[in-house]
Amino acid sequence: MRRDPGRRRPLRQGHDSPGSPGTGPGRAPELLVLVCSVAAAAVAVAQPLVLGRTLDLLLHDGAAGPWLLASAALLVGEIVLDGLTALLTGRCTADWTASIRSRALKGLLHAVPDLARPHSPGDVATRLTLNASDAGAAPAARAALAASLLTPAGALVALAVVDVWVAVCVLTGLPFLALVLRAFARDTGASVGAYQRVQSDIASRLLETMEGAETIAAAGTAARERERVLGPLAELGTLGTRMWRLHGRALATGGVLVPLLTVAATAVGGLRLGAGALSVGELLAVCRYAQLAAGFGGAATLVGALVRGRRARERTATLERLPALAYGTRTLPPAGPGTLELHDVRVLREGTEVLRADHVVVPGGLTAAVVGRSGAGKSVLAAVAGRLIDPDQGEVLLDGTPLGLLTRSCLRAEVGFAFARPVLGDRTVAEAVAAGPRTVSPHQVRAAVRLADAEAFVRRLPRAYDTRLADTPLSGGEYQRLGLARAFAHAGRLLVMDDATSSLDTATEHAVEQAQRRSPRGATRLVVAHRPSVAARADLVIWLDDGRVRAVGSHRRLWEEAAYRAVFGACGNGVGPVSAEDGPGGTRHGRTGLPREEARP
Repeated sequence: MRRDPGRRRPLRQGHDSPGSPGTGPGRAPELLVLVCSVAAAAVAVAQPLVLGRTLDLLLHDGAAGPWLLASAALLVGEIVLDGLTALLTGRCTADWTASIRSRALKGLLHAVPDLARPHSPGDVATRLTLNASDAGAAPAARAALAASLLTPAGALVALAVVDVWVAVCVLTGLPFLALVLRAFARDTGASVGAYQRVQSDIASRLLETMEGAETIAAAGTAARERERVLGPLAELGTLGTRMWRLHGRALATGGVLVPLLTVAATAVGGLRLGAGALSVGELLAVCRYAQLAAGFGGAATLVGALVRGRRARERTATLERLPALAYGTRTLPPAGPGTLELHDVRVLREGTEVLRADHVVVPGGLTAAVVGRSGAGKSVLAAVAGRLIDPDQGEVLLDGTPLGLLTRSCLRAEVGFAFARPVLGDRTVAEAVAAGPRTVSPHQVRAAVRLADAEAFVRRLPRAYDTRLADTPLSGGEYQRLGLARAFAHAGRLLVMDDATSSLDTATEHAVEQAQRRSPRGATRLVVAHRPSVAARADLVIWLDDGRVRAVGSHRRLWEEAAYRAVFGACGNGVGPVSAEDGPGGTRHGRTGLPREEARP
């Protein structure tokens, strides 16, 4: 098979843009809000003219019956339309908020872990709650803003029809209101973005404090931690004060200009009434139209909501657009042994090489321990081997097939992971173990729990396998064993265990390892190891040093090197700890029937 060491599977960019087909509620809810808002605006514009005509007929003893009915109908229609607009606005906001949250969470969960890691839990929580809520309100605010601008525009046109001189009077003041709105929108945007950033910073600090509550209590640093968490409050208060001042200044300016325009329009209308150019009803209409036309100033609240929504949308869209792995269309050949190969693999972070693996082969069915000092690249190798990340160069193959060419379902069914801190969710024990890419029967769940040496404590739970994890406190080791059970239940050809037994005592860890070896399902295992006993029981050891694979071989052979012994803090010249089942000299015959020295590539 020819391999291109420089080829790398492309990353798939997040998801479609807001409003595109299949990604959200679309424009329908917003259009409904707009239609109802425009209808309400049309009714509001028609009311003064109808009321003025009704008043003139009443004053002149005319037949005002039909006009009175029309006035009442417009009044009822305005009430109904306002209520319907409020209902549709709430529905539109709820639909968009749910869609934005769902898409942002989907983008986060499908992202390459390394690229999602810079977003702290507090930052993610802020983006998915406060920011998503503000962003979800933006479509309805946009529709309401459009309608709010149509009302004064329609009122100005109606005013020109009633009396052009009053319309000219009102028109002279509208540019000032427009300038106020423009300045408000410009200045508010920067403040809102900074405010949302500081909110996220406080949430991140708070979550960090909650996770380390025991450490803080033991160290007696609660007061200092409180100061650290609340430190950004001063900046948040400054930004909040600035936003409210901008908002208040816009409303105050509009609050002054609107009455002035109304008074000026009333004065001109009064003069026109005295000159006989207007009737009493028309004077009533022009006064009301002057108020509606000056309603440009009342749009400040909607402009503020729209600005907040757009800034918030930028923050949620960042999660949506996190690069995700692209998958292929191939599947693995049936009944393969699970042979893992790394060829010319290079992984870079910020331009620095953190992993180099030129030629590593783990034969099918064997256990390979990955050892090295802290920061040597063990977790990076584990992530590359199971394709949580792609190498920047080189290729990883399972049974001769590059992992990048496999379908998502095939990859996740054949390559399993177990981590130091498994996430099991709010499920029962049986549901947590069964959750995964494969369909697992209750019998298989119990078998996996036994393999993880967890059956004894599970049976002691209030409802055994039907106990909800949220209802019972578990130790770190117990939780970790349930994570191992889930990994065993869904194990395909390759099982990657990244520090997955760190909370287990040595005896339990040994029991789990031996139970795995006796299991008829012989998956290839790649185990990140920190204890020499784990390395001693492995069929071969992959020794990492400063991001490079320094050697691959048996623990017995590598133990002869002082630098290898130093990885475990040992300085003796003897063979490291071995299990009781090892043969003479630490050589054990595993399922392949080969001594360890012969099992290495």
